[in-house]
Amino acid sequence: MANIAEVLGRLTPDELDELRTLGPQGHLPRYLVDALDRAAGGPGSGRGYYVPTGNVSATGGPLLVLRSDVAGWLFNAHKDDPDSLSQHS
Repeated sequence: MANIAEVLGRLTPDELDELRTLGPQGHLPRYLVDALDRAAGGPGSGRGYYVPTGNVSATGGPLLVLRSDVAGWLFNAHKDDPDSLSQHS
C-alpha cells in the first residue's frame, strides 16, 4: 500500500475539502471511494484506505469510512500545515 500522504496528495482540493467536511467517521459517497481508488492507482486500489463500518445503506451496499490512521493523518497530523496536501493536487 502506498504512503497515506502520497495517496491523499493525489486527490483534488475539492475532494480533500469534501473528506474534511464529512469528518473522520463520515460515510464515503461512491464518488469519493472512486477518487481514493484513482489516487491509489486505479479501480479497487483504494481498498485499505477506506473500510466498511459493518452497516449497510438503504440499498444494501456497505457503508464505508476512512481507515482510522488515514483519518488521523487527514484530520490531525497535518492540521498545522494546511498546504501539506495541496502540493500534489
